[in-house]
Amino acid sequence: MSDFFKGKTLVISGGTRGIGKAIVYEFAKAGVNIAFTYNANEELAKEITKDLESNYKIKARAYPFNILEPESYKELFEEIDKDFDRVDFFISNAIISGRAVVGGYTKFMKLKPRGINNIFTATVNAFVVGAQQAAKRMEAVGGGSIISISSTGNLVHIENYAGHGTAKAAVEAMARYAATELGDKNIRVNVVSGGPIETDALRAFTNYEEVKQATINLSPLNRMGQPQDLAGACLFLCSDKASWVTGHTFIVDGGTTFK
Repeated sequence: MSDFFKGKTLVISGGTRGIGKAIVYEFAKAGVNIAFTYNANEELAKEITKDLESNYKIKARAYPFNILEPESYKELFEEIDKDFDRVDFFISNAIISGRAVVGGYTKFMKLKPRGINNIFTATVNAFVVGAQQAAKRMEAVGGGSIISISSTGNLVHIENYAGHGTAKAAVEAMARYAATELGDKNIRVNVVSGGPIETDALRAFTNYEEVKQATINLSPLNRMGQPQDLAGACLFLCSDKASWVTGHTFIVDGGTTFK
């Protein structure tokens, strides 16, 4: 499978932590060149770039990007064009947290339009604009693969997750529309939906310990999900082994949504 990936380019939003970082390294190991975004920590982004190029002998570049301004994807891709001669894979991964989700990460009766709007902007709008820009470049190289990272929080109840869960449901529907309309360009569009994954974002949940134990109890595998679990799913969906898979939501949840 690695020969298929060598020399190709992945663009991913949010590549310095958690799931995004795991994806970056999974693709780099396969010989993929990496263009990833970061929000604020330029020093960390540079460290990751240096490590990727040193250990995997691929080309890596990091770009500052505010996921709450998805219209700036156009300028971002123009910068990427200066550094890379092709785009083969795009993964919409970056999320928001902290003050930006106030009024969005809460119980239903306390939801506020601003918080919900921010979550939808970072989840749905960002996927749309990023995928549009990526698809234009994929068409020039004969096709490619687009993935949105989602969550099983749109299938099962998670406390305070109504805003996020609803946005994830929306982005999954949007991905199916994209898959239908981009198929004739040999561009596949899928979703990787994770159950609770052990990341800094999950640890920020006020009920993290409760969620962690509940996940372990629910999973037949008796453990939490790890970022690498989603990274492997993304690599598969971008590979030639998944060449007839499009418009699909690939659930990676350790069996937790069945119990």
